[in-house]
Amino acid sequence: MSASLSPETVALVKATIPALEAHGPRITETMYRRLFRDPEIAALFNQANQKSGAQRFALANAVLAYAKHIDDLGALAPAVERMAQKHIGYAILPEHYPHVAKALLEAIAEELGDAATPEILTAWGEAYWMLAEILQGREAQIRREIMAQPGGWTDWRRFSVTERRVEAQDIMSFILRPQDGGKVVPHRPGQYLTLRFDEAGLAGVKRNYSISCAPNDEYYRITVKREPNGEASGFLHEHAQIGAVIEATPPAGDFHLPEQPERPVVLLSGGVGLTPMVSMLEQISARHGNLPTWYVHASRDARRHALDGQVRAAAQRHGKTQVATFYEDFAGEEHANPGRITLDWLRENTPLEEADIYLCGPKPFLRNFVSDLAGAGVPVDRIHYEFFGPADENLAA
Repeated sequence: MSASLSPETVALVKATIPALEAHGPRITETMYRRLFRDPEIAALFNQANQKSGAQRFALANAVLAYAKHIDDLGALAPAVERMAQKHIGYAILPEHYPHVAKALLEAIAEELGDAATPEILTAWGEAYWMLAEILQGREAQIRREIMAQPGGWTDWRRFSVTERRVEAQDIMSFILRPQDGGKVVPHRPGQYLTLRFDEAGLAGVKRNYSISCAPNDEYYRITVKREPNGEASGFLHEHAQIGAVIEATPPAGDFHLPEQPERPVVLLSGGVGLTPMVSMLEQISARHGNLPTWYVHASRDARRHALDGQVRAAAQRHGKTQVATFYEDFAGEEHANPGRITLDWLRENTPLEEADIYLCGPKPFLRNFVSDLAGAGVPVDRIHYEFFGPADENLAA
């Protein structure tokens, strides 16, 4: 993929690696500041990630990784796929790319000063547009695949809340059906919806929520934990009554169960990170009757454990799923284990040496298990995980 860049351009981009290591987050902060001078462009982004600083660090790491692998872009294929899927979720279109190019190059020039020579800026411009062409090509392919299916759509579509149910303390599920009465694209188990809350009175608020039901062509279900001071989760819990309208883009995300799993599956989750795992387990139960599966979940306590009944029912229908639950605040529940999940427990009770392992949960949960599993010799290509928020670090490193 780097054939379109000259050796001189590649060398110039690589020469900026020390500066990116030293000033990357400052460059991306400046880039976003410049980019968001245009309200229409600012409205494309999840501003909660901007406020936390997570997106700034995620982009800085991505730019640095791109510079390091500019002559071997195959190493960045997973990151490129993740970025393309995010762009589908946020309805990023080809006409938006020039705005980012301009802001990025201006930020490099501002932060690096005299070190940002005309040659350096020209090289980075060429490098940016090569990556942009790769992303635009993949995004166009994803959109074609979505539109080829019954119920397919692009951009934002209006959905109505048709059911809501309390699942656990501070956790609720919401059934979303298209307001136009049409079909929906069946998601891949593990994917998320991107919701926009403009019509609910929260202008500019966007969030990703994993889909927690089995794939179907009629509706999506999201299961949402209310977060302290959370705009979107607070609205959903307090105000998203039956009939409330929320907009969504099509299901997206590179974290999903394959159509034909080749190995045993271990589903490992913490807290509300169980949502994509429930969708995967429902699909396994319905479509993969001979697939050995382990569902392992950790929660603070029984009151905060959502969808347990649904999980156990799916496991029973499947017949080849083993379910294990851990409660940190254990109160003698017969169906649960006390304490936290450990690597030793996983070694003794699941086939780590041969399974594909899917993980989702809070970042400390992921940080511990992804690194521990990799350190225990589980091949990186069998460790699949989903973030809550931007991928601002390599957890397997």
